[in-house]
Amino acid sequence: MVRADQTRGRRVVFGLLLIVLMVIGLFWNEGRAVQTARSLAEGSGAVVSVGADSVDAANDGKLVHVTGAVTASSGLADPDFGISAQGLRLSRGAEMYQWKEEEKSETTKKLGGGEETVTTYSYSKVWDDSQINSSEFKKPDGHENPPMEIHSKQFQIPDGKLGAFTLDRPVLDLIGGDKTFSLSADQSAAIDAAYTGTKRVNIVDGKIYLGFNTTSPALGDYRIGYELAPLGVVSVVARQTGGGFEPYQTIAGDQLLMVDTGNVPAEKMFAEAVSANTLITWLLRAAGVLLLAIGFALLLGPIGVILDVIPLLGSMARMGTGIIAFFLAILVGATTMAIAWFWYRPVLAAGILAAGVIAAAAVYYLGRSRRPAPPVAAPSAAT
Repeated sequence: MVRADQTRGRRVVFGLLLIVLMVIGLFWNEGRAVQTARSLAEGSGAVVSVGADSVDAANDGKLVHVTGAVTASSGLADPDFGISAQGLRLSRGAEMYQWKEEEKSETTKKLGGGEETVTTYSYSKVWDDSQINSSEFKKPDGHENPPMEIHSKQFQIPDGKLGAFTLDRPVLDLIGGDKTFSLSADQSAAIDAAYTGTKRVNIVDGKIYLGFNTTSPALGDYRIGYELAPLGVVSVVARQTGGGFEPYQTIAGDQLLMVDTGNVPAEKMFAEAVSANTLITWLLRAAGVLLLAIGFALLLGPIGVILDVIPLLGSMARMGTGIIAFFLAILVGATTMAIAWFWYRPVLAAGILAAGVIAAAAVYYLGRSRRPAPPVAAPSAAT
């Protein structure tokens, strides 16, 4: 019973902490959204589209938009398996077949109030791209995992060329378009020659399989696949520095460095960035309100436990506290965002508030003007 009380106490403390953190997070999110929107508006008005064939020193320090084909002076290679390719980036994904522990807890109500939690553990073999530490299992005996010796790795060209401009790591890291790089059976000889391990090498579904039976994997077998970011046309919005690019510092506060695959106009790149900022803002708002609801639910949780003396009453109380937690989350979340609007956008917020007051007053007075006049009593006849 003491342990259950301690658990409930920790839940209440965690709920309070979660509420405080989400209020701070929602407030910060509004500021982040405003700063990013202002930075994008500033960048959209300052960007200059230039050709990739030559570097104009007059644009040094300016925010420029450049489109062109990327070239590389060297190829890509994974020396561990003798894989080579032409592109911007070669990514190796390695998975090992190993034991995984799953924990399942069931909480039941005790007669007379209180709760009892029973935890069970189950074990299964899975493919995982990271080492699962079996020494931390509840029942490690018979579920020991071998050490993972082959890991995922990325091979990227150190620099590239976009016409006359040089592309270094910050820009190259932002170039996407990675596609599956399937291996063929005729590469088996090169893989065998490079691989220094003891497992049998097979090519299955375009991937390397290290193990003796491809249809029935054994503990410690590996599955290794590749993705390749190919060379192609890219569009860059960044600060021109000599013959290269770096982030552009806006007065609003953000640094702008945008990269897109294909021939994308500057206007579209900024429009997509604005849409992404809006989406992120709303997703963070929704996540913040949801976590606020969880925080309030944890805070109000003891009410249901106290009323569990009468089981039906406890269930009804939990339903009621859940609804209350939801409405409190909406109320606190909306209030926090409204205060943040006044803090970060006082002029716009005051304008919206004034417009709302004027509209409400106009509706009120319009309604009064249309109200029918009270009937005038007819003079009584003289007797």
